[in-house]
Amino acid sequence: MSFLGLLRHPRFSRLLAIRWTGQATDGIFQSALASFVLFSPERQANALSAAIGFAVVLLPYSIVGPFVGTILDRVSRQRALFIANLARSANLLLVALFVFSGTTGVELTAVVLIAFGINRLILAALSAGLPLLVETKSLVTANAMAVTGGSVLVVIGGGVGVGVRALVDKLALADHADALIILIASAGYFAAALLSSRLTKFEIGPLAHEIKAPSFKQGLTEIREGFHFLQIHGDAARGILATAVHRGGLTALTLTALLLERNSFNDPAFPEDGLTDFGFALSFAGIGVFVGAFLAPYGVSRFGRHRWIRMAMLTSAACPLILATTQTQITLIFTAFLVSLFGQNLKVTNDALVQSKIDDYYRGRVFAVYDVLVNGAIVLGGLLAALLLPTSGLGATVPLCVSASYFLVGIRLLRGSVFPPVK
Repeated sequence: MSFLGLLRHPRFSRLLAIRWTGQATDGIFQSALASFVLFSPERQANALSAAIGFAVVLLPYSIVGPFVGTILDRVSRQRALFIANLARSANLLLVALFVFSGTTGVELTAVVLIAFGINRLILAALSAGLPLLVETKSLVTANAMAVTGGSVLVVIGGGVGVGVRALVDKLALADHADALIILIASAGYFAAALLSSRLTKFEIGPLAHEIKAPSFKQGLTEIREGFHFLQIHGDAARGILATAVHRGGLTALTLTALLLERNSFNDPAFPEDGLTDFGFALSFAGIGVFVGAFLAPYGVSRFGRHRWIRMAMLTSAACPLILATTQTQITLIFTAFLVSLFGQNLKVTNDALVQSKIDDYYRGRVFAVYDVLVNGAIVLGGLLAALLLPTSGLGATVPLCVSASYFLVGIRLLRGSVFPPVK
């Protein structure tokens, strides 16, 4: 089915509305957090503080990951979406209160962890429910639309957040402007909750015969079942590991871009300029993601899923060399565009590969494993970059390390003898 046909699909379009509304709101929320924590004049940004910020954001993803699959394979995913979006909306009211008062300690960290932990449940539910709404042959295109459109809207939402902040910044203290943006995000999540009520109770699963009472022990058991399932389907496991490595490298490059924009390309005494230029670079990354959405289905049709994943990984390996050669605004933007373009091809193609291998009975728990591995790699990529990056962000070490890791994954983990090309 074509992009336009899926966009008109009466059931899939409802899922898209929930996902895209939530992810646009994610961008608004994250821009406010980045502004409050990393781009305030009184807070000096360095590699370690930024990496810790990434870790804090992603920690709940890994903690709740083993139990998300249990929940989504056992209770109504539509109800989970509705309640989780309402809870996230309420949680952001508390985040806004802390930001308004300038609180940066354990209290703010705790409520932000809860917000992102809830987000993990929502995204996993959307991914697990998608194959129940479209035919298997349309999964690549559907994933390209859902994941890529969501990623683009995160970037657009971030731009909206930066724009709103610029408008109100002259009328209020900086922290008060960030609090207002978070209140807008709270309203966005409430809208996503209302949109989820358009789905019927079990329209996105689980199937009736799969429902059992979830438990803590069951969560640990089923995460093991997810790993066992991936041991049987080795190509899906290799694709997941490749995606994890790519996202880890992308985090390292994002950290590099943040420091370059904050401390080198702009005067550190005027962090608002750095925030604006960082958002500009992310916009080009978003364009790359968008273009990747259109390219992936054609690449898969021409070369097959396995070969296209390997080609995307190897092509990605060449992109950071641009930034390693010379570090300017132009090379940063060009690198951001290309790495995002080929990374999105890798992600959506592998999502479709994994979905096509998994029966709905296992889908939630396998995607929980997927998320834990990817988010663990993101945290590791950020922390490793923090050890290698100076506060200025200047230097070729991180781009070269990312390029080398992509290349090794492409020629070893995804080599044709163990990751066979099929059409």
